[in-house]
Amino acid sequence: MTITQLYYVLAVAENQNFTKAAEKCFVTQPTLSMQIQKLEDQLDILIFDRSKKPIELTEIGKKIVTQARNIVNESYRIQDIVDQQKGFIGGEFKLGIIPTVMPTLLPMFLKNFIKKHPKVKLKIEELTTHEIIARIKDGHLDAAIAATPLEDESIKERVLYFEPFVSYIPVGHRLHVNKKIDVTDLDIDDMLLLEDGHCFRDGVINLCKVFKNQIDDNFQLESGSIETLIKLSNEGLGMTLLPYLHTLEINDKEKENLHYFNEPTPAREVSLIYHKSELKMQIIEALQDVISGVIRGAIAFQNVKIVSPLPK
Repeated sequence: MTITQLYYVLAVAENQNFTKAAEKCFVTQPTLSMQIQKLEDQLDILIFDRSKKPIELTEIGKKIVTQARNIVNESYRIQDIVDQQKGFIGGEFKLGIIPTVMPTLLPMFLKNFIKKHPKVKLKIEELTTHEIIARIKDGHLDAAIAATPLEDESIKERVLYFEPFVSYIPVGHRLHVNKKIDVTDLDIDDMLLLEDGHCFRDGVINLCKVFKNQIDDNFQLESGSIETLIKLSNEGLGMTLLPYLHTLEINDKEKENLHYFNEPTPAREVSLIYHKSELKMQIIEALQDVISGVIRGAIAFQNVKIVSPLPK
């Protein structure tokens, strides 16, 4: 049994196809198939059910893949130890970012990070929190930027910043005349929300739950983007809440609709998250250093009340 054979098994399990797996591993399909066959012969079991289309893992195959992933990841740790000893920061790094953070934070730090660490090849994906958690656990992401706390024992969190909520209240709304508002002023029935699956949506609901005994799940209107929420609000369809960094880029006319909360300001916690057994710690630390540096001056709020992004 070799690590290469286990690596090939993981590739087939992920792609459910020998040809695609061989392409991903940069070997010929016969070479990959032969190595997996040798492993199956040695163990005297079948890892894959080749009669299925697409190929499926057998029951014992599922258990082998779980262990193979641990072994392959641990083998990478040797190179990681060497890289850290040499102070090398480079290689491929797969980073996920939630949709309500991606458009504002990424432009703030990406150029600086690439300039400071040119040997790191970042592969960035916009994903929901649930997708991020699944991919981190499957080993398909090295780290992610998401709203926390997640309360998952297998995932570690490094807080990057606390981002306040800001109310966007159009002219004609009952709260527009208020210079500042309290959380107790919020009414979920006249609030525009992101569609289900966005952790920022869950944070807004939790914010309302603090002061409401019951929340009706039949909301008037939901949308997939914060920009759409602003446009709908401008049409008089309700108010909404925005992450603070999104307010920095709206036009002057729309800024007249921004209303800040009385202190303590409700806020969400945004963190760099990764699996507890993650290898590439030097890159994680480099990301944290760069992001913390650029965000420090952008968010000056100190007295904030953190709102959990996930329903309890």
